[in-house]
Amino acid sequence: MHILSGKEVSKAVYADLHARTASFIKTYGYAPTLAVVLVGSDPASQSYVRSKKKACIELGFGHQDYVVPETITQLELVNLVKRLNQDSSVHGILVQMPLPSHLDSNEVIETIDPHKDVDGFHPISVGKLLIGLPTFVSCTPLGVVAMLDHYQIETASKHVVIIGRSNIVGKPLAALLMQKGRDATVTVCHSRTRDLSSLTLTADILIAAMGKPLFVTPSMVKEGAVVIDVGINRIEDPSDPRGYRLVGDVDYAGVSPHCSAITPVPGGVGVMTIAMLMKNTLQAAEQLADKDTL
Repeated sequence: MHILSGKEVSKAVYADLHARTASFIKTYGYAPTLAVVLVGSDPASQSYVRSKKKACIELGFGHQDYVVPETITQLELVNLVKRLNQDSSVHGILVQMPLPSHLDSNEVIETIDPHKDVDGFHPISVGKLLIGLPTFVSCTPLGVVAMLDHYQIETASKHVVIIGRSNIVGKPLAALLMQKGRDATVTVCHSRTRDLSSLTLTADILIAAMGKPLFVTPSMVKEGAVVIDVGINRIEDPSDPRGYRLVGDVDYAGVSPHCSAITPVPGGVGVMTIAMLMKNTLQAAEQLADKDTL
């Protein structure tokens, strides 16, 4: 059984990004810059934003934080995004999700300039992905594919079963893996799927992305399968000083003896998500710079 380490893969990604960033700054005289909009004070969202800022600083990117009160109106938030669209010093825009319930996240996402859509959530980005055109891809699916590539895990002619149909992971990941060049046969399962185990047991590559701790058990996994665990969940653990521990959607201890390869939690896919955000931000800066020089 081989452990697929997101830490190992992200080191290789960051090494490439460091070199490309240094070259970009030398060529254009400014740094790729990410603007992050955080609405309210949700602790998990604050933690994600801090991690993104840390990654920007380590790479030499510019980073702009916009922390706005939870009471912000839809119009005010949309106007903030529009200002960032017009700001030539900003190359990537990320509005931290989820938003408070009174805000329409779809309208906010659709307001982001597709050329700065480093989260890969804009309908134009999603549509291009589906038909196989170059575009920004949602960071977690992109991270999964980067891990498969790094460890030379073949997807062509393999049956990939994805548990979870979210717009952030399940759907874009399915679209990525079925493209020509990836050539996987993809089945997407969800909460209304009947007899789930009958499908997961046919998976050469099983990807769990439903946000339910320890959901995937040994009886659901084919012997020798590759298991990718996208989930990050907190469960109570009195033995831990924090009172909780992080687990994935997969019962790692039970499933790992039956796998050919598996991602850990933490230290797996989650590490890759921010690395891919940095990659998308640099790509956005490079594309905008090339556009300006035409």
